[in-house]
Amino acid sequence: MTAKGTFETAGWTPQPPYDERDGITLGVVTLTKTFSGDLTGTSLVTMLVATTPVEESRSYVALERIEGTLHGRAGSFVVQHDATSDNGAQTLRIRVVADSGTDELRGLRGEMAIAIGPDGGHSYTFDYTL
Repeated sequence: MTAKGTFETAGWTPQPPYDERDGITLGVVTLTKTFSGDLTGTSLVTMLVATTPVEESRSYVALERIEGTLHGRAGSFVVQHDATSDNGAQTLRIRVVADSGTDELRGLRGEMAIAIGPDGGHSYTFDYTL
């Protein structure tokens, strides 16, 4: 199945870097999201972020617990993010952590894609099985 919709982010909270040397910074950021569309609900995201002296080269990994309703089924699940920007060439993979689904979302598997529109708005496409 495929779920589509939009989301908004809020509460972007960077912690002080835990390692900074040679122009490379390692840090932690937390934020929340509110989802609309086929997936409705909220999430808490915790990111580990690496920045380099080259502005277009950076990376993050994150865990995100999403609570809400997916095509009418209530529960929660966790997704794992793996993102890089190599001199501006970007990759992003967001996949459901196996067996992290609860309640009516038990057994959920899948991958999510995120797009950022010209106006800065965020949308998602979530291909999943349940």
